[in-house]
Amino acid sequence: MITIHNFSRGVRGLRVVWQCEEMGLAYQAVGFEFPPPPEYRAKYPPGSVPFLEDEGGVAIGESVAQMLYLAQRYGPTPLLPAEPAALARVLQLTVGAEASLGGLMNPLMGTKFAAPDADKVNWTNGFCEARVADMLDYVDGLLGEGDFFVGDSLTLADIAVSTSLGMWQGALGKDVAPRLAAHRDRMRERPGYGAAARAFAAP
Repeated sequence: MITIHNFSRGVRGLRVVWQCEEMGLAYQAVGFEFPPPPEYRAKYPPGSVPFLEDEGGVAIGESVAQMLYLAQRYGPTPLLPAEPAALARVLQLTVGAEASLGGLMNPLMGTKFAAPDADKVNWTNGFCEARVADMLDYVDGLLGEGDFFVGDSLTLADIAVSTSLGMWQGALGKDVAPRLAAHRDRMRERPGYGAAARAFAAP
């Protein structure tokens, strides 16, 4: 059984559960509030979320790594296409959703919610916001007028990018270009997304 540990309302764990829903994989969602409890840190010392356990002694952190693991172990799946150009684009956007979007949002969220008032405006924030804006412009161009980022159906890229947009819009209160906002709205209408959101709803 796949077990996914995550904060209640945690976006990164939501994307992994959403993938399980889209692939028809059985899973157990274990949610908790921030800060992570001691028993979770004993299981995964970094204390970040999500954390995935699976049969065969599998224990893996990092949401994008989990997404790729599930697609490869339980695939093949249209979420990770085999055609080289499509595969390359899906991998780029799925990894980029964290490396060039979510990862840069972490210091922004830390500053917004934890920094003293005197430190809430700083050079690092401006740098991160500018780099995220550059990536969002690029991603918007790749989406164009399409419904999905790659081809004509859902892929890991849609799951990863749309959940990062959720952090940008929701946690940080930032604006998103109209086409990207419409894409995120379409993704949130999918039954798999709804089931994932309910799995980690606040208790």
